Amino acid sequence: MDNVITPVPQVPLRHIFHGRGKAVLNASGNTASFSELSYQYPLKLLSPRTVVDGPVATVYVLSYGGGLVSGDRIDLEVDVGERCSLLMLTQGFTKVFRARGKTISDPGSDGAITRQRLSATVRSESLLLLLPDPVTCFARSSYSQIQTFDLAPDGSAIILDWFTSGRMSRGEVWELDRYRSVNEVQIDGKRVARDVMLLENLVPGRVKSRLAPYGCYATVFLFGPAVQPVLKSLRVEYDTIQQMQLGAPEPFIWSLSPLEKGKAGILRCAGKETETVRVWLRTALAEVGKLVGKDVYDKAFV
Repeated sequence: MDNVITPVPQVPLRHIFHGRGKAVLNASGNTASFSELSYQYPLKLLSPRTVVDGPVATVYVLSYGGGLVSGDRIDLEVDVGERCSLLMLTQGFTKVFRARGKTISDPGSDGAITRQRLSATVRSESLLLLLPDPVTCFARSSYSQIQTFDLAPDGSAIILDWFTSGRMSRGEVWELDRYRSVNEVQIDGKRVARDVMLLENLVPGRVKSRLAPYGCYATVFLFGPAVQPVLKSLRVEYDTIQQMQLGAPEPFIWSLSPLEKGKAGILRCAGKETETVRVWLRTALAEVGKLVGKDVYDKAFV
C-alpha cells in the first residue's frame, strides 16, 4: 500500500503594515495651507476645504478598513506653523482589532501590539486642536500609543485622549488584553506634563472590576494663551460641582486639575455611556468655536 501523506494545515501569514505620515501647515496672509501632507498605508490624511476667516485648517486622520489590526504601526509627524490653527479629527471610532494568525515580520508571534505615535510641533501664536473619536479596543486586542507635543512659549493646544470599553453590542466590556497611552507636553523644550494610562487584563476581569460602572474615559490637556477662555469656563463650572455631595455612582463624573500656576489644566471625565461623554465634551469645549469658527468646531463630536 502506498503511503498517504496528509498535508498539515498552515496558519495564514498576515502582513504587518507600518504607516508613516507628515502634515506641515503654514500661514499665508489670512489663509493656511499644507506645504506637505503625505501618508502611506494603512494611514490616510485628508484635508477638506475650510471656509473660515483666518489661517485655519482641518485634517482627518484615517485608517483604511476603518481600523487597525494588532501588530500594525502608525507614525505621524505634525508641524503647526506660526499663526496657524489646526483641527485634527477622525471619522468614527479608532477600532483596534485582535490579530488573527501569525505575522510575516515575526511568524513566531501572535497577537502583537498595535502601535501609534504622534509627534506634534506647535509654533508661535499657533493652536493645535486634537479632537479625535475615541479608541475602541476589541476583545483580546493590544494597543499602545505615544503622543508628544512641543509647544512654543506662546503656542496653544487642546488634546483629547479617550477610549471606550469595547463593542458593548457584542457583550465586550473591558475585555482588551492591554491598553497603554502616553501623553507628554513640552513648552519651549521643558516638559510640563506627562500622563500615562496603562490597563492590563493579566487576570480575566481585572480591568472591568476597576473601571466599572463606566464605559468611556476621557482626558483633555489644555495649554497656552488661546485656551484661557475655555479654562476659565471650566473652572467656574468645576467650583460649582465641588460644593455638591454625591451619593451613588453618577452616570457621569469629571474633575479639573490646574497646571502651570493655573495657566494650563488637565480635565478628566468618565461616563457610563460614550454618548454622554461626547455630548458633555462638545458643550464643555464650546469656547473653541470662537477660536477656529463655529462651522469648523461643529465637525468635532459628531
